[in-house]
Amino acid sequence: MKTWLVLAIAAAASAFPFAACAADYAPIDCAKASSPAELAICRTYSLGQAEARMATLFGITTSLVAMGQRGDIGDAQKRWLKTRDACGGDVSCLAEAYRRRIAELGAVMDAIASRGPF
Repeated sequence: MKTWLVLAIAAAASAFPFAACAADYAPIDCAKASSPAELAICRTYSLGQAEARMATLFGITTSLVAMGQRGDIGDAQKRWLKTRDACGGDVSCLAEAYRRRIAELGAVMDAIASRGPF
């Protein structure tokens, strides 16, 4: 098991109230999905799972980093959303976009785990 995953689980348990304050990204509400990308994510189980994983990692990472880095991660998330939405309903494009974003957020978690958030 990756060190950052263990750290993420521990952080989720202790930082949950802060994650909502730090994160400006909410997972897709499939009842309100309207764009081709959102509809494809809601119709495709693996993309829905990737969405949940990415949203969780985003919330945890933004709750564990300093304010300046939190802003950088948030800005990167906004850019990523544009990239994701440019995929439209192309499932393979969306899967690749999620793979890359999850890897980026995982790298942030690895960095935190290597030095500790304390």
